[in-house]
Amino acid sequence: MRRYSATTRRNWLVNCTAGTLGGVSLLSVAPHALLARAQEHTTRPRHRLSLAAYSYRNLLSGSSPKLTLFDFVDDCIKFGLEGTELTSYYFPEKVSNEYLMKLKRHCFRTGIDISGTAVGNDFGFPESGKRETQIDTLKGWIEKASLLGAPVIRIFAGHQKPGTDAESAHRLMVTAMEECCDHAGKYGVTLALENHGGPTATAEGLLRFVNDIQSPWFGVNLDTGNFHSQDVYKDLAKVAPHAVNVQVKVVIAPKGQPRQPTDFRRLAAILNEVGYSGYTVLEYEEKGDPREECPRYLDQMREAFAST
Repeated sequence: MRRYSATTRRNWLVNCTAGTLGGVSLLSVAPHALLARAQEHTTRPRHRLSLAAYSYRNLLSGSSPKLTLFDFVDDCIKFGLEGTELTSYYFPEKVSNEYLMKLKRHCFRTGIDISGTAVGNDFGFPESGKRETQIDTLKGWIEKASLLGAPVIRIFAGHQKPGTDAESAHRLMVTAMEECCDHAGKYGVTLALENHGGPTATAEGLLRFVNDIQSPWFGVNLDTGNFHSQDVYKDLAKVAPHAVNVQVKVVIAPKGQPRQPTDFRRLAAILNEVGYSGYTVLEYEEKGDPREECPRYLDQMREAFAST
């Protein structure tokens, strides 16, 4: 998915009646040259790092959580991050607008972006109350994300249900996501479909949704640990041009091979190649203490992205 439209860039150039671009007076450069320079500027990769609250799942969940989302945000600040990804699972069950506003204010005053949020959903249910509940829940989180100022929500496609053939399940998922994208567009929120098993387990399966869902408010949440082919990096490269959010796991598991550490430099090269400039979010799923392990891996990611 394109992250910067030609129309947006053109409008910006038209509105600039004075000033400079790259040290050159705008008034002294031909319009087509200005557009080329603006395109070069806006597509240059920028690597902003964030951390998914899912990394703290054992600290944020349960009947007596050890930490709150406010504590998690504070840790993100300590780790020197530009963003924090606030997974929906760890909000109060009946989250109020007052809670959302307090959390938004806390992030603003501590100097960190809310890079996005994430929900759990399944659009594979046949036309029924369950399917409508899934759609309504996501629509509700779209509105919550807008209040928070979260620009993107990680979503799932779902799974084929018994008694439903693969094509019917695909259409159910597509129409549900298109309906939710229409709602998301009203609030300025992008929905990012993750490669998360089922019909999105392969690059080809995920790209089928990319091709079939016609909405400017739709993109891919590229999870680096969820492809399990023999060549994981090849699959990541296929999907990377459509990424609007990237979640990085610290290991990959290629088919027929042992689990191995993620090659952060190789990942950075893939994202650079397509000019990806969204947030790159560490999602730590290993068994170590996330408050100890996440800073270590974030430092590795910074080094890898800086040197690529």
